[in-house]
Amino acid sequence: MKLGAFSISLSVKDIKKSKSFYENLGFHAFGGDITQKWLIMKNESTIIGLFQGMFEENMLTFNPGWNQNAENIDSFTDIRELQKQLKANGVEMLSEANETSEGPASFTIKDPDGNTILVDQHR
Repeated sequence: MKLGAFSISLSVKDIKKSKSFYENLGFHAFGGDITQKWLIMKNESTIIGLFQGMFEENMLTFNPGWNQNAENIDSFTDIRELQKQLKANGVEMLSEANETSEGPASFTIKDPDGNTILVDQHR
C-alpha cells in the first residue's frame, strides 16, 4: 500500500504567527497562499501544513501520487484502491472518495486513538 507523501496538517488560530514560529524552527514556505490562510512549510523532508479556519482538528495527511517535494511519482496506489483495501480490512470511513471517479479525490478515517487521517490525492 503506497500512501504517498506524508505531512501533518495543523489547524492554526493565526496563520501569520504560526508561519513565523515555524520559520524560527527552520521551516520555509513551500506552497500554499497565506492570503487564503493556508501554507505548506518544509524543513528538509519534513512537511507541515498550516490551515486557519479550514478544519477543527490537526490531521495526519497522506498524498498518493506525490513524493515529499510535491512532485508526481510514476508508481502509486490510486486513492480508490486504497479505500477499497481499507474497507476490506474493516476500517470505517468518515468520508469517502467516489469509487467510480478518476483523478483527484480524498477520504478520511480515524485511528484507534481518534486521530484523523486525511488521504488526499491531487491528480
